[in-house]
Amino acid sequence: MTDKHLLEVPLELERYELYDDPHFRLEWDRREFLQTLGGGILVCLVSREVLAMQPPGQRRGRGFGGAMPQEIGAWIHINERGKITVYTGKVEIGQNIRTSLSQVVAEELRVGLDAIHLVMADTALTPFDAGTFGSGTTPRMAAQLRKVAAATRELLLDLAADQAKVDRGTLVVTDAKIAHPPSQRIFTFAELTKGQKLTKSVAADLSTIPAGEWKVAGTSAPKVDGRAMVTGKHRYTPDMKSPGMLHGKTLRPPTLNATLVSVDLKEAQAMTGVAAVRDGSFVGVAAPTLHQAEEALATIRAEWKEISQPSDKELFDLLRKSPGQGQGQGFGGRSGNNDKGSMEKGLDAADHKLQATYTIAYIAHAPLEPRAALAEWKDGKLTVWTGTQRPFGIRGDLARALKMPEDQIRVIVPDMGSGYGGKHTTEAPLEAARLAKAAGKPVKVVWTREEEFTWAYFRPAGVIEVTSGVRKDGTIKAWEFHNYNSGGSAIGTLYDIPNQRIAFHSSTSPLKQGSYRALAATANHFARESHMDELAHAVQMDPLEFRLKNLKDDRLRAVLEEAARQFGWEKTKPAADHGYGIAGGSEKGSYVASCAEISVDPGSGKVKVERVVTAFECGAIVNPDGLKNQVEGAVVMGLGGALFEAIQFENGKIRNAAFSRYRVPRFSDMPSLETALLDRKDLPSAGAGETPIVAIAPAIGNAIFQATGKRLRSMPLAPNGVKT
Repeated sequence: MTDKHLLEVPLELERYELYDDPHFRLEWDRREFLQTLGGGILVCLVSREVLAMQPPGQRRGRGFGGAMPQEIGAWIHINERGKITVYTGKVEIGQNIRTSLSQVVAEELRVGLDAIHLVMADTALTPFDAGTFGSGTTPRMAAQLRKVAAATRELLLDLAADQAKVDRGTLVVTDAKIAHPPSQRIFTFAELTKGQKLTKSVAADLSTIPAGEWKVAGTSAPKVDGRAMVTGKHRYTPDMKSPGMLHGKTLRPPTLNATLVSVDLKEAQAMTGVAAVRDGSFVGVAAPTLHQAEEALATIRAEWKEISQPSDKELFDLLRKSPGQGQGQGFGGRSGNNDKGSMEKGLDAADHKLQATYTIAYIAHAPLEPRAALAEWKDGKLTVWTGTQRPFGIRGDLARALKMPEDQIRVIVPDMGSGYGGKHTTEAPLEAARLAKAAGKPVKVVWTREEEFTWAYFRPAGVIEVTSGVRKDGTIKAWEFHNYNSGGSAIGTLYDIPNQRIAFHSSTSPLKQGSYRALAATANHFARESHMDELAHAVQMDPLEFRLKNLKDDRLRAVLEEAARQFGWEKTKPAADHGYGIAGGSEKGSYVASCAEISVDPGSGKVKVERVVTAFECGAIVNPDGLKNQVEGAVVMGLGGALFEAIQFENGKIRNAAFSRYRVPRFSDMPSLETALLDRKDLPSAGAGETPIVAIAPAIGNAIFQATGKRLRSMPLAPNGVKT
């Protein structure tokens, strides 16, 4: 895949949260509107290019669109002292992308990593970016910055050749200098640029340094700002302060989907130093301290209209029987609907036929840093510091909600304490901005953990029905796969099956749902790799041998074989009350396989994951140590969804909205982790933030079956242990 094609990959439609109505509808009165914008006429122009990039029927300006600028100066600036500043709209969410992006720039400029200063996610400084999601930063942004850095290097060579009046081919780039060995003349980058903006455009056919020749990229560089993070010096959004800042709190409904009928703010408004406001469906307060804000909020009397709502007990029947609005299909290929051959003929040719249903619960993102924002108004302009994966999208959302031009709003994202696809929407920034306007002072809003568990969106729940047919020799002849609600990511199979019917069906979700690490790829891999194991046992074949027999994809084969080799799949047998499981898959252009060893306590039935070996391949590796951390972090996160994470809800209330009641992996749950990285320098670098999570749940489920003989088809697999 060329760099050009990497930059043109379309945004995924499977992001329910971007199509939902906002939490609040603001209805500013005319006086407040004019105070913010002044008089005159507000004209909003949206280009046809931006509209064209949005899904039909959903063209609501959610921050999509905007071509990457091709002028070098939009991305890189070298000042008069030689400091190299690089700009990108991407966000650092703990995935160490700040380091790997700096590496690819340093590689092309042939400077040390410490020479690069990366400015990220500031809508006033960085080029437009749709957001940090979809494992797109490495394949698209790293590729773009590599080309820009290479273009900068070539421009510097041109400038040096012109100044020295020498043949350009006699010049050497090294350590932020251009040297001419024959004359021993040296030009620093600072001398050549003189701090001016680099206006030359990036050539479309510009070549970059091949991965096999990397010296800075491709190495395990230390994490940029790592020391500041572990010592507590690094500041995140909840740490931000501004002179005169107030603390904000928002009035929440008693249940989900309740609507506000009336509200009395008199007591709160009478409190010294407190600002209290109602704007449409939004009600909030701001006060000098968080305690005062909580006290003011407690004085507000509100009347709500509540509706009857379902519980998690009836969830899967509801999803199966309640058609939705058609969102989530994704884009062709391995997402969306796909028919091949004839299911009827395939089943007729099979010796064994199997039908099974798999279910996936809603789970929470549970980020270390809950939603937070600091908003400040000055001269009619708004600046917001917030933890979000979509700074430009948030700017657009704020402009629409506050009825003001985007160029009057600046969104800055400090490095963020995790996101996992859960920080795409605008609640905290809008709450802070509206309260700051009412108070006339900066306001910081930090959600509580209970608010994060209740009012954020969840990973979509799902029902997956699989029908298959297999010959006695282990050849799969038919494969039918229906996913209800969770989504179309990785819904297609890489196994070589002549007759297939694969479809995604949207459903009406009782809870607000949206992007989560790997989207629906986790659900679809769980169902597919569990079912592959069931088929292997039906024909009495080793699960690894069965997979390889039905596989032509060399990259998936490679990770399966490597994980099995390092695990010792064929050499050892599990001890009593232990089981082994294997699973593999692909998403976002990268490939993964995991082998898991589990134990089951004979008395309590508690499942403990003892050991996990994961093989991962994502093309050319930019930072091996950073990648290893990504893979292992995804595996640990996947343990929770596999074994015990699930949102419990009833009649509009989340019943386990606290870590004391919502189980996430603990230190005592940690298995021994072994990671094998397959470095394919002959392939473009793909993203690694999502794919490593998809194989762990089916590997654990398959291991539980081997240990107990019980086939578990619902995630989470064993929240209360396994009865043996």
